[in-house]
Amino acid sequence: MAETNPRAAYLLSAPALALFLALIVAPLVMTFLLSFYVFGFYTGIEPAFDLKNYADVLSDGYFHEIFARTFLIALAVTAIAAVLGTPEAYILYRMRSAWRSLILLAILGPLLISVVVRTLGWAILIGNKGVINETLMGLGLIASPIRLLYTSTGIVIALVHVLVPFMVIAVWAALHKQNPDTERAAASLGAGQATIFFRIVLPQAMPGILSGSLIVFSLAASAFATPAILGGRRTKVVATTVYDEFLNTLNWPLGAAIAMLLLVAVLVVLLSYNRFVERRYAQVFG
Repeated sequence: MAETNPRAAYLLSAPALALFLALIVAPLVMTFLLSFYVFGFYTGIEPAFDLKNYADVLSDGYFHEIFARTFLIALAVTAIAAVLGTPEAYILYRMRSAWRSLILLAILGPLLISVVVRTLGWAILIGNKGVINETLMGLGLIASPIRLLYTSTGIVIALVHVLVPFMVIAVWAALHKQNPDTERAAASLGAGQATIFFRIVLPQAMPGILSGSLIVFSLAASAFATPAILGGRRTKVVATTVYDEFLNTLNWPLGAAIAMLLLVAVLVVLLSYNRFVERRYAQVFG
């Protein structure tokens, strides 16, 4: 068998590496450097190396509230996506191939629609005079509209709608690695469907749930279009705050500092979560 030439491997990966450096690493480095610049309403942006922008964000309760809201929304979206996505993935796994393709297309449908169109659709549904409130009031179930638009609840609902497919795909991939004989063995010993799911299927699907949670959390924490449209000026998250600093107040250095703090915070959460999961698995299976 011919040996692989390391130099040839590096040359083959060079275009992808160059694209990665140009589109991801370079903008991040530029944003990081920009976060140390200073901004004045009369002088504009001036090159410097100053930690004032980070100090302003870390010491201001206004930004603390925004970061807390962002991560609470991301946690809520992740938890709901796991609760909804895991049974969906199991049902999809047990389906026949003829129906599986159709249901999979329905699950992935939200990803095929523009994020702006999808979010505007949710604004129509959850508004004070939207379809949901008008229907509930028409049925006599509520006396006044439920306030969902421009709230964290409305943002969570819309984000769950689009991020559940990521959880379903991750769990579905994990279920394909399990041995179907374990379910048959449990059934032959008299276990019910609920017992089989919680004692046999769920533990084997846990790696998919954990990896899907990482994906959903990171996407929810950094989401912009959905919080911007459904949250408006009342319910701001970190991404919309960065947008305001760049395009409304024109304080690019402060916006860059907020963006870098969001990146660091998300990375810390993901790495800590991954470390915790690895330790738990080492205790259980080690």
